[in-house]
Amino acid sequence: MPFIMLTVLIDMVSIGLIIPVLPPLVGSFTDSQADHAFWYGVVTFAFGIASFFGSPVLGALSDHYGRRPVLLLGFTGLALSFFVTGLATALWMLVVVRLFSGAMQANAAVAQAYVADISAPDERAKRFGMLGAMFGLGFVLGPVTGGLLGDIDLRLPFFVAGALAVLNTVYGVLVLPESLPPERRTPVNWKKANPVSSLKGLHELHGVGMLVAVIALAGLAQFMLHTTWVLYTTFKFGWGPKENGWSLFAVGAMSVLVQGGLMRPALKRWSPQKLAVAGLASSSVCYALWGFATAGWMMYAVIALNVVGFMAQTAIQTVVSNAADEQSQGRTLGAVASLNSMMAVIAPVLGAALLGVVSHLPKGDWRIGAPMFLCALLQGTAMWLALHHFRRHPASNSPQPSANPSASSAPAAGPVA
Repeated sequence: MPFIMLTVLIDMVSIGLIIPVLPPLVGSFTDSQADHAFWYGVVTFAFGIASFFGSPVLGALSDHYGRRPVLLLGFTGLALSFFVTGLATALWMLVVVRLFSGAMQANAAVAQAYVADISAPDERAKRFGMLGAMFGLGFVLGPVTGGLLGDIDLRLPFFVAGALAVLNTVYGVLVLPESLPPERRTPVNWKKANPVSSLKGLHELHGVGMLVAVIALAGLAQFMLHTTWVLYTTFKFGWGPKENGWSLFAVGAMSVLVQGGLMRPALKRWSPQKLAVAGLASSSVCYALWGFATAGWMMYAVIALNVVGFMAQTAIQTVVSNAADEQSQGRTLGAVASLNSMMAVIAPVLGAALLGVVSHLPKGDWRIGAPMFLCALLQGTAMWLALHHFRRHPASNSPQPSANPSASSAPAAGPVA
């Protein structure tokens, strides 16, 4: 755990560095707020569509070759994409490099499979929470640093992020051990290493079923929040990279507090299913409150209120991971990543379109919160579906027995990022 946690921390810091400055960088090539919203949607769409097709392939490769080489491939791809983005002189360069970065980067799913490899089923919820704390800590350190560096030079955070990705590659080569022993590896089934087959296999896992729709809706809401947060706060409150960096710092700090400190006692008292439903309900309310916010301080107040909301992802992820056998963790979590990547394809299209419609409104107008209101509706629907599913499958967090290795190229039949 210490090795993979440090790897994830460095990875997330490097990704977090560019969050406050990528939208302004895109805006430096446009002439209006409407064009800014449109082209930022295109750039984020490019990353999502490439990741959608790439994630199940990389997940299957990690089941065959091990987690370590696929992680190293992802770190190398990230480093190249950061450096090229920092040097970009035209919008088409940003689109191309995000396509490349999305295709190469499945680090989150592979890291989750790594944790599943080294953890007994009854330890996974706790350890996924520890991993979630590293994601959160990365978003504590990354965005605020990126915002401060972006205040100096808009392109500086991309070069710092690239240097961190190189550092992670070196760390992985020299220090990070492999988690998947040879006897638990499976051949790559190319017919199943595609988004459609992987999502079908995910749906067929015993006890998952309707959770596929829950993951999809919650993921769509989260990705719409991620892709519109900076532009939303810029349009509504006039925030720049520094202000957005501090707001994302607050999100990361809350994630660390919940995942690293509150998740474990919460799991002792409530099941992952109950935490998932409560977390989705909390997030639905908080999305609506963000949309109605009329001052910047209100965004921070809502972040502090959404304590249970930060538990939903880990809870659902635990249920899905425990539904898969030991030989298909990479493919299963790769399928979850692919599903989230599909939502990452749709989210910028919807979010950019909504922001484009309201971009002419004056700062402070509640209607600029249109993307947040749609997110609230999506999270509320996900909560209803999860509640219905868990009533039908009250023991769906029970781990699946290991499958016969000779048949493990297919997911077992009968987490959200």
